[in-house]
Amino acid sequence: MTKNKHVSFIIPHKGREELLIQTVTSILNQSDEQATYDIIVVSQNKSLIELSKLAEQHSNVIISFQEDSLTISALRNVGAAKSTGEYLAFLDADVELSSNWLNAMLSTIDEQNNCVLASAAQANSKNAPALEKIRTALSNADLDCNVSFLPGRNLFLSRKIFEKVNGFPEHLITCEDYYFTDQVNQLGNLYYTSAATYVHLGEDKKYKEMYKKEIWRGQSNLQSISGRDIPLREIPSFIIPISLPILLIIFLGAIFISNMELALLALFSFLLPFALYSLRLYKLVRKEISFWRVLQFYVTYFPARVIGTLAGLFKSFSSSNVK
Repeated sequence: MTKNKHVSFIIPHKGREELLIQTVTSILNQSDEQATYDIIVVSQNKSLIELSKLAEQHSNVIISFQEDSLTISALRNVGAAKSTGEYLAFLDADVELSSNWLNAMLSTIDEQNNCVLASAAQANSKNAPALEKIRTALSNADLDCNVSFLPGRNLFLSRKIFEKVNGFPEHLITCEDYYFTDQVNQLGNLYYTSAATYVHLGEDKKYKEMYKKEIWRGQSNLQSISGRDIPLREIPSFIIPISLPILLIIFLGAIFISNMELALLALFSFLLPFALYSLRLYKLVRKEISFWRVLQFYVTYFPARVIGTLAGLFKSFSSSNVK
């Protein structure tokens, strides 16, 4: 088969090099029957010793060092500007692709009706703990179908589509994948396929780690609304982090003034998201994970999102005052 398609893999990076090496190695191990490819790592590290050695052995591995102030969106856009591929594959620096990933992405783009962006399903690592299994199940809730959003861990699209949406939103620190894939979705379908998989090597495995990351992820939660249409299924993710602290304040205030009816109503409303989300998730994972593990997930997740969202809101308010 003639390899008449060229793909540029673009990987923004900062921090741990060992996971990055696994990511790049999984690309180099692709069964590339349909295309040639290069790998562009855009790193905010001062140096990459092991990757530099790998680049000496593989001429298609390119390293670009960038300043520390750039957002992950900016790093992706820098990589795209330096690339020559007809297709662009955006990966996080801590994923391991199945060996058929590239072929599966090209086939998905070609074969699925009006598909403009494709992504592979998440797979658990060996001996995955409960938290990782929960994360994987959530990621794969809708599979082998068109979706309204795809996470930024592995995205595949043509350069033409990327340029039509003007790349990734550099003003967002997090939630940039929500914004970007929403813009792409207006040009065609986003398809999430099980034809290939990836393992998220940096997936949360301990609740303490997850708590800290969700605070960070939540800081651009409200900012990501600007400039795009919000599907109904996303609305709770914006309302809940704001409503939970309000309901808690109402509950405590009602207790203070001895209004038990209001206190019970506020408490019920406060607990309702925990119950509904836990029941939904338990349906996805009940063969592997207990309900109490699922509940633990949301008892950790929602408070972290509340803190992150409020912190992001405060930062936005402070920035607007400075201007």
